[in-house]
Amino acid sequence: MDETPNSIATAEAAAPAEATAPAPLTLDIQQIMRIIPHRFPFLLLDRITELHRKKRIVAIKNVTINEPFFQGHFPQYPIMPGVLVVEAMAQAGALLLLMEIEDRANKIMVFTGIERAKFRKPVTPGDQLRIEVDVLAFRRTAGKISCGAYVGDKLACEAVLTCQVVDRPAEAQ
Repeated sequence: MDETPNSIATAEAAAPAEATAPAPLTLDIQQIMRIIPHRFPFLLLDRITELHRKKRIVAIKNVTINEPFFQGHFPQYPIMPGVLVVEAMAQAGALLLLMEIEDRANKIMVFTGIERAKFRKPVTPGDQLRIEVDVLAFRRTAGKISCGAYVGDKLACEAVLTCQVVDRPAEAQ
């Protein structure tokens, strides 16, 4: 078979639609801030590299020495606090689930539980944290997600998180 760019495009176009999954969505920081309410210094996502609605999200957090928490955690050996790694995973999951809420401008996603949290590798300045979240269960008002945070190919943190959608206070809208 001829494998010129035109023949490949023609073959792909002739393939049945159900044989190809839709391409995952990607989001930049401005698009992220339109969906979740977090802002500096507590916005812990820089980019979404993969998003499959209602199923999975992969987010990136670039960890720099300029992060405010490194001033005190720990000055001579800076480590990203584990609770903030869990928060970054929660923000990625909240973004994924809030995309399914029609009136999300009037809602926020809050933690209701953290299960089986394990911290396996310290996250330090210069690391790029890759956050992978898979939906275990989701209803209009609550969700359960399985999360992993990686530095390179090494698992740094994992947890199962539960969350709930609540109304945003009127003064915060």
